[in-house]
Amino acid sequence: MTARDATTLDRLFETIGTRARADPATSYTAQLLRQGTEQVAKKLGEEALETALAAVAGRHAGVVSESADLLYHLLVLWAATSVSPADVWDELARRESTSGLAEKAHRPPP
Repeated sequence: MTARDATTLDRLFETIGTRARADPATSYTAQLLRQGTEQVAKKLGEEALETALAAVAGRHAGVVSESADLLYHLLVLWAATSVSPADVWDELARRESTSGLAEKAHRPPP
């Protein structure tokens, strides 16, 4: 991920925070957040499945489009659960010099 990419996600997260306080009649983000974390998580799962199916089908444009939806809904989930992008960036940085297999072996259960 480049700094530009992280900045784009940070800006989107800020926009989600602003839209969370908007009128649900005019903001999908506000509607989704008002439905609660369970609904946000369900929508995230749907977008993850749609992304995976587009990949299996070899639909490049579909993977791109669905990935954008997936990232958006992930950021909405972060907002719903009081997780900030910085929390995730810090965790990724902590893992950066660790083998994925070693990191998983030492990870506490969810």
